[in-house]
Amino acid sequence: MAAPVSKKVSYKELGLVNAKEMFKLAIAGGFAVPAFNFNNMEQLQAIIQACTECKSPVILQVSKGARQYANQTLLRYLVQGAVEFSKGLSADGKGIPVVLNLDHGDSYELAVSCIDSGFSNVMFDGSALPYEKNIEVTKKVVEYAHAHDVTVEGELGVLAGVEDEVSHEAHNFTRPEEVEDFVKRTGVDSLAISIGTSHGAFKFKPGQEPHIRLDILHEIEKRIPGFPIVMHGSSSVPQEFVAIINKYGGKLESTVGIPEDQIREAVKSSVCKVNIDSDARLAMTAGIREHMALHPDHFDPRQYLTPARNYLVKLYKHKCSNLVLNSEGKSWF
Repeated sequence: MAAPVSKKVSYKELGLVNAKEMFKLAIAGGFAVPAFNFNNMEQLQAIIQACTECKSPVILQVSKGARQYANQTLLRYLVQGAVEFSKGLSADGKGIPVVLNLDHGDSYELAVSCIDSGFSNVMFDGSALPYEKNIEVTKKVVEYAHAHDVTVEGELGVLAGVEDEVSHEAHNFTRPEEVEDFVKRTGVDSLAISIGTSHGAFKFKPGQEPHIRLDILHEIEKRIPGFPIVMHGSSSVPQEFVAIINKYGGKLESTVGIPEDQIREAVKSSVCKVNIDSDARLAMTAGIREHMALHPDHFDPRQYLTPARNYLVKLYKHKCSNLVLNSEGKSWF
């Protein structure tokens, strides 16, 4: 499944944009760009349909594991097709701005491979490394990326939780006193911070009060004013999907996500990219479980993937609305 890409390709050949203009407009316009992870065609269809109908810019995210699962060559053409799909859905034929981002890249070599295969933004996650080593490798990624007009996201602080290859038992909040030095020495274009969000669906137990450390966020803003900030682990774990999954044979433990009002409050600041993955996994699983339970005679994947995709579209549109990220209507195409 890991066949090598035959030649280098620029993201511009795929119809993508980098994150520079996107983040500049997000900060000025008081919204955050949705960063949705995908692994297959149905997820990608739903993301593009929802964001195009909302006229929202979008960041398509691919983790190291998702890239291996989908195959990097197929992935390139899926994304190129997604850009054309968006144009076809638009009344004016222009589509929406689309970024392809490597989520939680764990090595310089992986970042280079992604840049060479058409990614327009890469994240290097050196948050678990010693501070100086994080700076060293992140700077190396930035130098290669910027030479190809690709933007880079760095990370300071560690989020608890589990998602794909990323797993940490406890939070290590971002230290505001480090951000200015880190940004200056690495040259990153955006910075992911740890302020209380967490990866995966099992974030908080019922009775626990989820709480984003807005005080840390505001202190960081003071130190690097106007600099693009990224929030990872920002799924809210919609209880309607958890209920459907459990009703039709699932056994998900009771869990609580990040309240959307807190996400909206963070978006009013310099947070211009918000990562959402687990909510989509829940929506898709709910659609499949519900359909298969109600139609046990069905075996055509299109029969159960269609309602799953419909749940995804509903979820993504909600996230783009002014109730959450406020990115609806913010496409500049």
